[in-house]
Amino acid sequence: MSTPSQDPSKTFPTNAVSFRLDSIIAFTGKLLSWLWLVTIAVVLTNVFSRFILGRGSIALEELSWHFFGATMIMTLAYAIVTDDHVRVDVLRERFSLRMMAWVELLGIALLMLPLMYFITDQLIEYAYRAFEKGESSQAPSGLPYRFILKSTLPIGMILIVIAMVSRLLRCTTYLFQFPREVRPTHPTDFR
Repeated sequence: MSTPSQDPSKTFPTNAVSFRLDSIIAFTGKLLSWLWLVTIAVVLTNVFSRFILGRGSIALEELSWHFFGATMIMTLAYAIVTDDHVRVDVLRERFSLRMMAWVELLGIALLMLPLMYFITDQLIEYAYRAFEKGESSQAPSGLPYRFILKSTLPIGMILIVIAMVSRLLRCTTYLFQFPREVRPTHPTDFR
């Protein structure tokens, strides 16, 4: 079975705004994807230290959780732009492209964007409170500066909102021919 990202007949047209937004997310996603190598290195160091050397480190354990969470949330927008995110494909693959566009348009406009607004608003406050209090780990040898980790949450959500707005605009281009469709002049394709 082909997925929408593999089947060109199941993609929405690009417009100038969505192309720029997709470019920003693609660049950011590719740049941040290098954090996965750092995450793997930290996890492997933690495993080696704990199970081979017999020396567990709370700071290293926390660092591996932090890197995994931060990398996951900040690269999720890239999956949306490339249409590689999880969805109910059992239903979606039976939809026509027009039906997919309507479902995505309504889902993004009525569910995702309002929800993302409230989540992001709360996460900004959450990160700021951690900064204001100088929050650190509760463990004696845990990591300080917890606000750094907590700041990645609203940043990731903002990237997801940008990806969602781009997707919404692509749906409106398909359904209403607004904004006007453009064909990118270079071979980069974010679908």
